[in-house]
Amino acid sequence: MPSGRKLIRKAVKYGALAASAVAAVDIVQPKHAIRRNYPVLGRARWLMESIRPEIQQYFVESNTDGRPFDRVTRTMVYQNAKNIPAEEAFGTQRDLFVPGRDHLLHSTHPVPARTDAPLVRLGGPECTQPYDISLFNISSMSFGSLSANAVLAMNKGAAMGGFIQETGEGGLTKYHLEYGADLIWEIGSSYFGCRTEDGHFDPEQFRVKANYPEVKGILIKLSQGAKPGMGGMLPGHKVTAEIAEARGIEEGQDCLSPAWHSEFDTPLELMHFVKKLRRLANGKPVGIKFCVGSRHEVLSLCKAMLKAKTAPDWITVDGAEGGTGAAPLEFLDRVGTPLTEGLMIVHNALVGTGLRDQVAVGAAGKVVGGADIIRRLAIGADFTMSARGMMMAAGCIQAKKCHDNTCPTGVATQNPWLSRGLDVDSKAERVANYHRNTLKSTTRILGAMGLHDVSQLGPGHLVRRVDQTQARPYEDLYPWLEPGSLLEGKAPDDWQRDYDRATYDQYSMLPPVQGRVRRPGHHFFAEGNVGSI
Repeated sequence: MPSGRKLIRKAVKYGALAASAVAAVDIVQPKHAIRRNYPVLGRARWLMESIRPEIQQYFVESNTDGRPFDRVTRTMVYQNAKNIPAEEAFGTQRDLFVPGRDHLLHSTHPVPARTDAPLVRLGGPECTQPYDISLFNISSMSFGSLSANAVLAMNKGAAMGGFIQETGEGGLTKYHLEYGADLIWEIGSSYFGCRTEDGHFDPEQFRVKANYPEVKGILIKLSQGAKPGMGGMLPGHKVTAEIAEARGIEEGQDCLSPAWHSEFDTPLELMHFVKKLRRLANGKPVGIKFCVGSRHEVLSLCKAMLKAKTAPDWITVDGAEGGTGAAPLEFLDRVGTPLTEGLMIVHNALVGTGLRDQVAVGAAGKVVGGADIIRRLAIGADFTMSARGMMMAAGCIQAKKCHDNTCPTGVATQNPWLSRGLDVDSKAERVANYHRNTLKSTTRILGAMGLHDVSQLGPGHLVRRVDQTQARPYEDLYPWLEPGSLLEGKAPDDWQRDYDRATYDQYSMLPPVQGRVRRPGHHFFAEGNVGSI
């Protein structure tokens, strides 16, 4: 067929011309050495790099190698969401002797698993509208970071399952209110949804929205696990007209949240802000969230609670392993305290200052299964929050495209074509299934441990593999303060030193002093508390 051969020759001719033109450009351009040395062929490197994550995830990694969640863990979440028994045959695929691995102690006399999961009361002495929260809830994810359909699916799932959806700092939107789920409204440093034109806090806007019946509590975000001390940023290509309206910002512009709040500077001023929000919300519980930095800053917060004679109704500890949003690599890898250590610091600080019975503690950071919940409750948490687990229940495949608006499952994108692929009704059912089956796993493990209630859990129930020959319970590995020991000067030396040098009117430590010279101050609410602040 002559005509066919002519077409082939033309294709080869024009292809060669095109390749020659590309080669000429590559040879003279100064920016990329690979392209200068290997014109045309060097461009193949870009192609291979672009598909490397997919090749790695689907063909290279083992069932237990994937990060941040391996295939075994992702499969468990998908099975729970689809109401498929999350069971495997032939034993565990994990190395049981790797240092750092935790395991839970079961009992030779297990008890029947309870059929209901307990609730946790959010509400201290000044809270007049306390709320009983589930052990497992949807952690903070904003509309803007998530698509409208993802927010709707989670909202409907939370309404079906009777658990909390946190709004994220992007504002209280119509999608969070669509199905009437119970909400915790998160307030970040940009005060989206309750801000003035110049970006400051607007008490009247806040008062109106905080008293919506769906809003059960308010959460002040100080920092987040993925990028503590950095603030947040929603790229401009994800700031649609709808998001701009909800947040009170300009469409198409990068949405930057500063790392600090303009309404308070010191721990004491933060406590006054907590009290102000609780009053504007007519007594609803108000909490604070942060990724733990230095221990003395946590103790400064406790001293501020004592000085102000008020406290947040709960503290959510966000672990450095958190990360539904994008962050600089060095923040992801090197900044912030992991959840285990952060949780123990906050729990011990509250116990040592006599505040633990008034302040509930939540835990957020890679909590995706029943064993994760038990582990966190054993070392100080009262309840848990999950972001990426709920994303996977709604369809996320860990493509790690959250920040570039190309999420293939429509969970974390504002691209209408991609987000339409996420069916709200079916994914809402999966979110509700995931919550129910995860709590079912929690109570089943609790029963296997011979315990009737989560209040019986303690650090002695959790064991850490130290090395190939030793595994020790957390109660032996870490110090656990006695109630009020910091106030009485009876805490371990390093804890007492940090407490003595902490102050309620600044986050930085006081200069070191000889001995334990206490600063004069006020005493806490209850009679008999004689510790100095």
